[in-house]
Amino acid sequence: MKQSEIKELSVADLQEKLDSLKKNYTDLKMAHAISPLENPLELRALRKTVARVATELTNRQ
Repeated sequence: MKQSEIKELSVADLQEKLDSLKKNYTDLKMAHAISPLENPLELRALRKTVARVATELTNRQ
């Protein structure tokens, strides 16, 4: 998700997106611990997206 897409979302949408991204990250991390992912760089990209959304949410408060 790009920064421009994140800026267009409302605060409620950002919170909802953050919750869903955190859940996806946790699930992906657990799956990677059990058996290695085909592309482990997905974890890094998802973690950075979570940080972008969280930062935008903090900036708006």
